This record gives sequence, C-alpha cells and structure tokens, in this order.
Amino acid sequence: MQMANNDMLRRVVRQSKFRHVFGQAVRNDQCYDDIRVSRVTWDSSFCAVNPKFVAIIIEASGGGAFLVLPLQKSGRIDKVYPTVCGHTGPVLDIDWCPHNDQVIASGSEDCTVMVWQIPENGLESPLSEPVVVLEGHSKRVGIVSWHPTSRNVLLSAGCDNQIIIWNVGTGSAMINLEDMHPDVIFSVSWSRNGSLICTACKDKKVRVIDPRKRKVVTEKDKPHEGARPMRAIFLKDGNIFTTGFSRMSERQLALWKMDNMDEPINVQEMDSSNGVLLPFYDPDTNVVYLCGKGDSSIRYFEITDEAPYVHYLSTFSTKEPQRGMGYMPKRGLDVNKCEIARFYKLHERKCEPIIMTVPRKSDLFQDDLYPDTAGPDPTLEAEEWFAGKNGEPILISLKDGYVSTKSRDLKVVKTNMLESKTTAKVAAKPENMSPVKKQAPPQQPSVKMEDKLDEVLREFKSLRDRVILQDRRIAKLEEQVAKVAM
Repeated sequence: MQMANNDMLRRVVRQSKFRHVFGQAVRNDQCYDDIRVSRVTWDSSFCAVNPKFVAIIIEASGGGAFLVLPLQKSGRIDKVYPTVCGHTGPVLDIDWCPHNDQVIASGSEDCTVMVWQIPENGLESPLSEPVVVLEGHSKRVGIVSWHPTSRNVLLSAGCDNQIIIWNVGTGSAMINLEDMHPDVIFSVSWSRNGSLICTACKDKKVRVIDPRKRKVVTEKDKPHEGARPMRAIFLKDGNIFTTGFSRMSERQLALWKMDNMDEPINVQEMDSSNGVLLPFYDPDTNVVYLCGKGDSSIRYFEITDEAPYVHYLSTFSTKEPQRGMGYMPKRGLDVNKCEIARFYKLHERKCEPIIMTVPRKSDLFQDDLYPDTAGPDPTLEAEEWFAGKNGEPILISLKDGYVSTKSRDLKVVKTNMLESKTTAKVAAKPENMSPVKKQAPPQQPSVKMEDKLDEVLREFKSLRDRVILQDRRIAKLEEQVAKVAM
C-alpha cells in the first residue's frame, strides 16, 4: 500500500533538479544606473550580454546609439559615458558575436547593419567607425543574429520582409531570402548547428527554412490564432517552441515537432497580459525562460520527453516592469555559486542583473548542472558553411570556470577584417584582411613565428588563470577550515 502511495506521489510531484531554482536581483550597487533605455516601439530585447560586456540600446539625439559597459562597471553611468554611435537612425537590435567577445552587430532604422570591434577594456571615447557596414535592406533592420557555429556569418531581417545572410569577413551579402515572407518578420532563430532557420511572421505563419537551398522545409499556419506578434525558437533536439496569443488574446506557449507541425505536442495558455513574450533557451538544461515585455516577471519551464513535455517550474517576480532583457551565455556564469542563468533586466533608467541559482550544499563542481557547453571557438569558417558544410558547436567544460583569453582575438583577426580599422563599405578582398603591416610578399616565416608566440602566450595565460583560480579555491577552503576549527 505504502509503495503504491509513493508511486502516486512521484507521478504528482515530478522530480526535477530545477524545481527549486532561486531567482534573486543583485544589490543596488551592482546595477547599472542612470541609463536612458530606448523608447522605440520595437519588440527586441534591447540588451545583449557576454562574459565581458553588457550592451544596451539607449535614447540618442540625432541618430542611434547603444552603450557598451564592461560587466564590472556597475553603479551610476555618467551622462557623457562614450557610446557606439555610428547609425543615423534608432538602433533596433544588437547581438554579440559568439566567437569573439569584442565584436557586436547592430541593426537600425537607417536600413543598415553595422559590425563593431569594442576595445579590450571598453570604450574610452565615442565609437562612430564600424569595422564594416552591411548595406542591402531597403527598410529598417529589426533583427540581427550571428550564426552559432560558423565564424563571420551574420543574419539580418528587415521590414522589407527579407532575410540577408552576410559573410562579414568580406562585407558581402551571400544569401538573400526575399520572396518567402509576405509581411514583417517577428523573429528568426538558428538551429543548433546553424543548418536551418525558423521564422515567425506577421502573416501568422511559422516557417522552417534551409537558407542555403533557399527553400521552405516546413511551415505552420496560425500556430497561435491571435494577431499580436509571435516568437519561434529552435530547441536542441530540433523541435520548435513558440509563444503567441490565442484568439481571445491570451498569451500562449506551444511545442511542435519540426517534421510534423499539424498538431502541437503541447499548448498552454498563460494569462491575458498583452506584452510580447521573449523566450530565452538554455540547451544544456533544456529550460526555457519567458520574459514578457512590460511584465515584471520571468517564468521558466523545463522541456522533457515525458508528457506534458513542457513543465512549468516557477516564476520570478519583481515590482518593476521590464523594458527589455539580456541573457548571459552559459560560459559567463559563476559555477561556484551554482548559477544556471543570469538576466540583465532593463528598467526605464537602469539595468538590473538577476541571478538564477540551484541551491546546493556542496562546494564541489555540480556536473549535472553544467554539462559541457558551447564554447567561443567556431566550428567552421564562413566559406565552409556557405559551401554546404555543417558543424555542431565545439563544447567546453566549465569545471574551472570559463576564462577569457586575449589570444582568441589575435586568432580571429588573421581570417577576417575585424580590428583593421578601415570602414569597409565595399567588399574587401580576403587577402587584404590581415592586420599585419604590409611587407614584401615572402613573409611566411614571420606569420609562423607569430603563431608560435600566440600559442606560448595562450598557454602562459591559461596557466596563470588556473593558478589564480586555484589560489581562490585554496583561500576559500582555508576560510571553511578556520570556521570549522572555531
């Protein structure tokens, strides 16, 4: 009898290590204050973060601008703090390059996409010269998104209803998808290996597209009946997660099998708020976080293979509504604190980090919370991807915490023009892209020497960082031993 009761309980209360995820806003002095967050009525997240910087789209007179702050630069931000300010119209979307933490792309109402190289320690003066200007859209550009596994491949979507995929290294538009969407594109999401994209459009359709074959693989008409904007993202297993509105204007989420979108695997109604739900997905834990624009809460759900497939976990709420939200990549989290997600919530005048942790008593590395995650190294070069190759993300362990290294930039520079300070409105020839000083052609040996030096520097930095981490760990253990001894 007892066993039967236990079985029933187990069925009622689903076991999950994420059931007790604990959300917490940081202290006031760790927020970024006195920021005039953009008032543009566009449903992007207005904020992008990586392990080095937080970037925020702000109000700017006479054009479009965004702030880029080193993560440690919290507190009150001076009104004259330098901005990235090369656009002539408001900036609508920004996205950090996953393979170089100092490179960010921006899309604007001025119909251009710009790619910027941020100095190692942040901006000391306004940055108005992009590394490359990508011109090809005839209306404002509302979405920019880097390819997850290929270096220098960038997607942009505009209000001209077209998607362009660029080779940033040459400044050229390689793929133009112009006849697939009859109306404004609300969202675009890459699949995990970047072979497919998934779009949500104002014509109430979700489409899965093979961009290199320029064909629609599958589409779903009215996954959500309501007229308000939808969002669609790819999950790790290839399924598709959507958010939208019902016919009665209730907010909904749904899960779909990509190869058969006739019926949803699961659909849930949430509430009757009218803010668009921005989904953020962690492929390592299979948790989706939903942040509504204008809401004051973050809801999170775990996606599993067991019915009902999308399991509500909890809600984190604060008093203030959010104007936008940034989401930290996994390698930027503090594994010693069992942090599984970190958000950067935009208020009207500030940006507030929110930390999600799984309470654990042990100080040991929690490998069940941190499976190997996508690292910063690209799997493919742009040319390989455009030629038809695919590659899964190169994974890294977070066991010793992720340590950013300078040498990564040196490596990136050799195969593209990021960091050569010329504004490349015209497509540059690949062989002109090296920032090495121009010399007579036979310069092979010096490049080899440079590579060797890079390698030695990289090893040295890695060893030094490891020593620092071990020192911290030892200090922590000594503290604990001292407490026990007392």
